[in-house]
Amino acid sequence: MMRLFQQTGWAFWWLALLVLVLDQVTKQWVHHSMALYDSIQLLPFFNLTYVRNPGAAFSFLSDAGGWQRWFFTVVAVVIIAVLSVWLKRLSPKATKLSIGLCLIIGGAIGNLIDRLWHGYVIDFFHLYYQNWHYPAFNIADSAIVIGAALLIWDSFSNQEQGHDDAKPR
Repeated sequence: MMRLFQQTGWAFWWLALLVLVLDQVTKQWVHHSMALYDSIQLLPFFNLTYVRNPGAAFSFLSDAGGWQRWFFTVVAVVIIAVLSVWLKRLSPKATKLSIGLCLIIGGAIGNLIDRLWHGYVIDFFHLYYQNWHYPAFNIADSAIVIGAALLIWDSFSNQEQGHDDAKPR
């Protein structure tokens, strides 16, 4: 078992667990400390605003009647499984790719827990400028976006540099 964590991309699983813990702790704090739609201004362009999202990114399918909860649950489980297998096949030298996959996995598990436990995802980061408002998001969402950016960056940097580190073994 230790070999799995030392000689594969799973060496970075600690990052997925860190994202998961931070995500769940902050969501529980918001859920128990704020009323729904309460907002706390932190900066002139940034609030903590408690909202619930039964849909996906940007509230996609949020008003679909309930079936979307199970659809997004299945999608998350499949993505987590596929990315975990991919991570297991990577060399620990594929740092950028492994970190990106772990960020996505940790974020996906965090939002999956919300969806299973509550039936919706707890969001609270709210960016805005004058009348423009970005949809609320959470730590899991942030980790997923950063992880996806790392995957894209890795795909371009490995092509340019000719690295074999990120190829499955």
